[in-house]
Amino acid sequence: MAAGLAGSGAAWWRSRADKGDTTSANEVDIWPMRFESPRGGELVLSGMRGRPLLLNFWATWCAPCVTELPLLDRFEREQRGRGWQVVGLAVDNREPVIEFLAKSQVGFAIGLAGMGGVELSRTMGNAVGALPFSVVFDRQGRVMDRRLGIVRAEDLRRWVEKAGPG
Repeated sequence: MAAGLAGSGAAWWRSRADKGDTTSANEVDIWPMRFESPRGGELVLSGMRGRPLLLNFWATWCAPCVTELPLLDRFEREQRGRGWQVVGLAVDNREPVIEFLAKSQVGFAIGLAGMGGVELSRTMGNAVGALPFSVVFDRQGRVMDRRLGIVRAEDLRRWVEKAGPG
C-alpha cells in the first residue's frame, strides 16, 4: 500500500511535468501525502503543517541510514519544543522495518514509502536516488535545504538557525 502511495505521488509529479508544470522541487506539496505506519495506522503529513519538518528517506539495509537515526531521534526530542518534527520514510518493506523498530529506539514518526520512496525522493531533489537523503521544510512548507548522505550535527544546528525561533 505504501509503495503504491509513493508510486502514485511520483507518477502525479511526473504527469505535472509532462503537462508543462514547471514547479520546482523547492515547491513540492508534501501536505497531501499519506503513508502506512509500521506502528499501525496512517502517517498523514497534513497534520504537520506550520512547523519545520525534517523528512528523512532511509532503509534498514542502508548502513549510513541506520548510523544517523540516533542523531535524528535526539534532534527531534531536543527540538520538539521549538516546533520541529522529524519523519522517517522507510524505503523498505514493512516486515524489516517492524523488526528494526522493535530493536531500535526511534521515537519520531515513521512512514512506509516502500521502493517507490526512491522515486519520491527524486521528485524532492535526490537526482541519484541514493540513501540516506533528507529534505528540510520551513514552517510554510517550502524546501529550506537538502542533504544527500549522513546528516551531521552542524547541519541540524544550521537548519534550526535558518528556521528561526519556534
